[in-house]
Amino acid sequence: MKYTMAILLVLGCYTGAAPAQNTAPLHLVQTITMDPSVEGKFDHMAVDVKGERLFLTAPKHHSIEVFDLKSGKSLHSVSGLGKPAGIVYLPASNQVLFSDGEPGSCAILDASTYKVVGSVKLAADSDSMGFDEAANVLYVVNGGKDINEKYSRLSVVDIKARKDVADIKIEGETLEAIALEKSGPRIFVNVTALNQVAVIDRESRKILATWDITAAKDNVSMGLDEPDHRLFLATRSPGMLLVLDSDSGKVVASLPSVGGVDDLAYDAQRKRIYMSGAEGFVNVYQQKDADTYESLGKIPTGANARNSKFIPDQSRLYVAVPAGKGKPAEVQVYEVNP
Repeated sequence: MKYTMAILLVLGCYTGAAPAQNTAPLHLVQTITMDPSVEGKFDHMAVDVKGERLFLTAPKHHSIEVFDLKSGKSLHSVSGLGKPAGIVYLPASNQVLFSDGEPGSCAILDASTYKVVGSVKLAADSDSMGFDEAANVLYVVNGGKDINEKYSRLSVVDIKARKDVADIKIEGETLEAIALEKSGPRIFVNVTALNQVAVIDRESRKILATWDITAAKDNVSMGLDEPDHRLFLATRSPGMLLVLDSDSGKVVASLPSVGGVDDLAYDAQRKRIYMSGAEGFVNVYQQKDADTYESLGKIPTGANARNSKFIPDQSRLYVAVPAGKGKPAEVQVYEVNP
């Protein structure tokens, strides 16, 4: 009997010592440390999945930083730029498209040589972008308050011709994120200055509607669940996730979020939403149905880590953390937990 009790006690000790199952929606799998010279806030990211590279715009450093995801090290720094912001990687041509706010352009980077091989002149403060892959057309936000205009532009850039073929004028000095339908012709644009969403027909290049956002202010980031007709907005005043009916503009759900969000992504496979904010967290939400959402928690990242990129093919979320308090900047790589 004493021998049996001893065995049970030992087994009990091992059971108690076993680690609890990780129930967090994300877990950190890699941290890439940057050169100490890379300072200031970051903007957006693009990923070359096949080549295992990450491209990060660093406007304060006037560069695009390139990282080898396999080795977890810096690969190249495309320096001498103005104020790079939006960025898209094109796997078919191995090129990178990026907006440059100073003096204002959309540029094309050869991702083999890391040389800028083309540029399309736009207005100053060229920023957020949306790429229509089927039409090979890039939509770029530019203009507005930086050039003392009461309106902003959504420029239509033909990538093959390397030409700005149209400028859609939108009232409001500041525009932010863009979301494009794949099965329809609409583009959604955050008109941050007026707390509105503009709905544009990209075939006629005309504004179809503007929706007022009254539940919160400073709508900055955006995501789209096209099959369920839901548009996701991240606001900053206060920090919230707003869910809109993408047909009517009606708010169907709202939840509190981390402050200073600059990127939002919708994970269609898991029906989750990821939002990264400057307060140092990533909020993760679960979409239970089109009108019902719940928080799955928030993952600590770092101060001013407001920018992120979710890659569905990898089930990974990349978060850029600026340098601070003697610590160099870094890219944190998170894997999604089932």
